Amino acid sequence: MNFKSLLASASAAIVVSAGAAQAANPMVGGAEMYDTKTIVENAVNSADHTTLVAAVQAADLVETLSGEGPFTVFAPTNDAFGMLAKGTVEDLLKPENKAALTKVLTCHVVAANAMSDAIAGMIADDGGAHPVPTVGGCTLTAMMEDGKIKLQDERGRTATVTVADVKQSNGVIHVIDAVLLPAK
Repeated sequence: MNFKSLLASASAAIVVSAGAAQAANPMVGGAEMYDTKTIVENAVNSADHTTLVAAVQAADLVETLSGEGPFTVFAPTNDAFGMLAKGTVEDLLKPENKAALTKVLTCHVVAANAMSDAIAGMIADDGGAHPVPTVGGCTLTAMMEDGKIKLQDERGRTATVTVADVKQSNGVIHVIDAVLLPAK
């Protein structure tokens, strides 16, 4: 092998390595998220979303969120659930409160594949605030603040997207730092 061939091979290896590094799957809650897995298959591996996963299971939404989609899920972290009033999560997880739990969870789901650039574009097109109808019948308001997408629920509570565009085989997850609630 001559010097030119060796150099060409080394250059090709560097280009391939750089492409692989750029294509790495995002990490959420200490786990790699794969765009070949469903929302549920990825969420169960995130240490930051154990409360959300337990809630999805209690509400019997596993099959739905494992379905074809596309879905956009604004996924609150465990810390976000921890900011709710003491006892709220435990009460919502009780079988007799399944309807209320389902309503809360589905107010975090949009029946579309909404990437952050598209959401930002809609916010800009609508003069700074864009209504986001959810599967649960809630309407969130999407806004931009300091370059980050914020969502306001029907009670005026605000969540910030902390990790955007986590691609899934059946949609996208945007990690948020607060639980969004329906009007009542």
